[in-house]
Order: sequence, then C-alpha cells, then structure tokens
Amino acid sequence: MEGVSQTASRMARSYLWSILIWMSFAPVGAAEDKVTWLDRGINRPYWELLLISVAWLFTAALLTPPIFSVVRRYPIVHKHRAGRMAAYLFGALPYLAVSVCVRWLLLPPWDPVTHQFAPRTLHSLVGTTHQFCFQVWCYLLIVFVAHAYHGFQRARAQELERAELQQALSASELQMLKSQLQPHYLFNTLHGISTLIDTNREKAKASILKLSNLLRTSLEYGNSDLICLAGEVKFVESYLELEQMRLEDRLQVSWEVDPETRDVLVPQLILQPLVENAILHGIACCRDGGWIRIVSRKVGERVEIEVRNSVGGKSREGLGLGHRNTAARIKHLYADEGSFIFRVSPEDVAVAILSFPGFQLQQRQSSESLFVRQNGDQTCVS
Repeated sequence: MEGVSQTASRMARSYLWSILIWMSFAPVGAAEDKVTWLDRGINRPYWELLLISVAWLFTAALLTPPIFSVVRRYPIVHKHRAGRMAAYLFGALPYLAVSVCVRWLLLPPWDPVTHQFAPRTLHSLVGTTHQFCFQVWCYLLIVFVAHAYHGFQRARAQELERAELQQALSASELQMLKSQLQPHYLFNTLHGISTLIDTNREKAKASILKLSNLLRTSLEYGNSDLICLAGEVKFVESYLELEQMRLEDRLQVSWEVDPETRDVLVPQLILQPLVENAILHGIACCRDGGWIRIVSRKVGERVEIEVRNSVGGKSREGLGLGHRNTAARIKHLYADEGSFIFRVSPEDVAVAILSFPGFQLQQRQSSESLFVRQNGDQTCVS
C-alpha cells in the first residue's frame, strides 16, 4: 500500500506541474491569436480565444507525463539511437490522434458565425486535425524536454554515485593511513622498553603499564577521524611521559596550548607521529638529549599546531613515515584548506607546522559526536 501511495503521489505531482507550466502559456497564446484575428479584420472576444488556448494546452498537459514516462524507460542512447529516433518521430501520429480526441472531449468546436459552441460530431472531430502542425510541435517539444530532463537526472545520479564512491575510497585510504600509525608507534615504544628490561626492571614494568593505558585510550577513540585537541594533547602527554621514563633528563618538553584551541577538532593521532619523529631523529640519537616544544594557536578562523625540536644528531633527509602519513591525512581530511610544512632551520631546529580550519565540537551535529570519560577528565570524540 505504501508503494502504491508513493506512486500515486508522484503521478499527482507530475500532472500538477505539467498543468501549471502549460497553463502559464495560455494568456500569451490567446493574446497572439487576438492580434492575428485583428490583422484579418475580425474582432474575436479575448475570453473566447483564451478558452480555446486553454483547451489545447490542457490537452498537451495531460499527455506530457505519459511521454516523460516513456522517455525515461526508452531514452535515445547511443546503442539504440537510430531505432528510437525513428520510433519517436512516428510517435507523432498516435499523439496527434489522441490529442485531437482529448481536445474534442474537453471543449466542443466553436462556431465563429453564431459565436456558440457547436455540437460534437464526427465531422467536427476530423476538422480539429487542421491544427496538426501546432500539435506536432507540442509533441516534439515534450519529447525534447523529457530527454533533457531525464538526461540531467541521470547525470546528477552518476555524479552523486561517483562522489559517494570517491568518499568511500577516501575513507578507506584514510583508515589505512591511521592503521599504519598504531603498529608503528607500538613497535618503536616496545623497542624502547626492551632496552630497560636488563637495566631497570621496575621502570620497564611501569613503562608497560603506561603503554597499556595508551592502547586503551586508542581503543576508546575507536575509528573516529576527529577528536578535541584537549584529548589529543592528553594522549601525547601520556606518550611523552612514557618516553621520559626511558630518556629521563635527556628529554625536555614544553607546552604552549592556547585555551581557545582546546575544543577545536583535530585529526586523531595527528601529533603523536610528529613527536615520535622528533624524539627518534632529533633527541634519542644525541648523547646530550634535547627538547621539544609544542604550540597551538588560533590564526583567524584557522588553527596552527607547531612542533619544534632540537636536532642534535644527524637527521635523515626527506620525510619519514610519520611525516608522510601526516601530510596525506591532512590532504584527505581538509583538501586544499589544510597544510603541513616541515623544515630544519640553520640553527638545527626542526619545525613541523599543521594548519587547518578551526572547526569546534558544537559546529558538528550532535549525532556525530560523543563524550568519553577518561581518568576523571572529559575528552571529546567526534
């Protein structure tokens, strides 16, 4: 019943739009006929001409939805172009026959001598075909508009399908990029803990517990693409505490997080690979250790996150996995609105800068957001 109701509603809308569009031409058509008759020296009443124009156009309005339905089912496409073009051309004949009959039923023939409607007869029915040229043009116009409309509908449907496919591919590739991060930092962290087992078992045990908390946090975030900066900062702080247990005084960390940026949504695990690269290539390889400085700030409607670190050893050329992954994720999530820059200054300071639109949690739909309680603090996950 629901399907029948929807079909009836769709048909009713089609006929309503068809009647409204065709009837809008009736006053103009009647005015044109009025001028034509005046040129012939005959002053026919405007209401009479308007009534006749309405009868013809209403006939076309009634026949338009069926023709649209036929065109939707049998469009002129490359595979059947010649045959269907011929079929639509010959279709003008049955359209003419049906149009004449409908017009004859809607309005009896008008006698211009007596200025009255004449009786419906077979002769008057046949006589109505004298305006076949107007009816054929109406038919061709309907066929052309129907093909244009359904062509536009098909093009829009294909565009939406391509967009959905591209979105699915992008989401799949983004998920793959995220999946690369967790085993990468897990391997590096376990490798660091393994160096403590023979020298400091208590510290190694504490490090494993800290790592388990990090993994639990990752699981709580789930497959979310965006989280609050406050949650990302908390995760990186835990990761840095784990690294400081291994490096001790060789690792110095400072934070400058603008309070206005704490509720801004950022890609999950966007800071951790930058911090990990800073430690691996700039600090752990240096006997004297080094420092890391993490800064977030608002720049107009955008957010900038900067990770600076000292480079005491010989840094690797080019971008590592963490940097390449970060650049790819920023591109997938923000397209041209996001950017990632990495450089090493002449003063042996490595600088990684993230810049992207500063969307906040309240700007997203509540159905796409949830709050996660962690260690008594509230962090938000998109």
